[in-house]
Amino acid sequence: LIGQILSRESNGLLRDPQSRVVQQVRLRCTEGAVEWMYPSQALRVVLEPNLSSARHSTVCIKPFGGFGGASAYIERAGQLHLLVTEGGRPEQVYCFRADGPQKPAIFLQATLQRDIGRRTVGFRYELLSNGSTAPGFPPTMVQAECRPCNDTELLLAVCSSDFVVRGSISDVSHDSRRQMSLVEVSVERVFRQRSSVFERQTGGEGPWRGRMLTLRRCRVKAGGGHFLFTGAEHFGEAWLGCAPRYTDFVSVYRAALRTGQNHCEFALD
Repeated sequence: LIGQILSRESNGLLRDPQSRVVQQVRLRCTEGAVEWMYPSQALRVVLEPNLSSARHSTVCIKPFGGFGGASAYIERAGQLHLLVTEGGRPEQVYCFRADGPQKPAIFLQATLQRDIGRRTVGFRYELLSNGSTAPGFPPTMVQAECRPCNDTELLLAVCSSDFVVRGSISDVSHDSRRQMSLVEVSVERVFRQRSSVFERQTGGEGPWRGRMLTLRRCRVKAGGGHFLFTGAEHFGEAWLGCAPRYTDFVSVYRAALRTGQNHCEFALD
């Protein structure tokens, strides 16, 4: 879902600074984007997904690049709490709890300006469910642990992760400011991926390659060996989750098959 909201005065692009008009929109999707064109006064975005069986406890937003012309707040119990101001870091993901009785809402307050003709404010958002605490989520969403997944977590990961691929680590670089590591992988087989974070090179005929993010303190290093990489996709980025050596995974999965403890069918080589 990508929604565009227009806010343009009938007499041109000049707005009355004394006005206190608040526009309101309600979004039914669990993820999407909001683009506010010609921001003026204020915009209240209420997130109420049309899923009767789902309980979402966390909302995360990521401002568009060049976020300007407004400040963003979260609304809790009728009170506004500042989330990001004009000029905030566009790569930053902001998350907040939303498990109370009130629907989660994001409040955008346009900054005072006369010419709003070239201004556009926007953000992407995701609602995370109570079960979205498996390894692979950004550290702003949950407190990720730097440890190998146990057998139960691994068997669940291959069934529920956004991506499952087999490959090797070709390079690792670090972002000191974000305290993240970027893991580049050469992929031999793509079992599943939600979008196109792993792509073929050389016009679709070459090997698969991709990038994943993880915490820098997890000390991921490039080296030999073949791994089964699983994880989650958020805001167009892949976040590393369970990543056992492929031979170790095969042993765990075959043992689960013999005892009927596998959660889904997985195509081994």
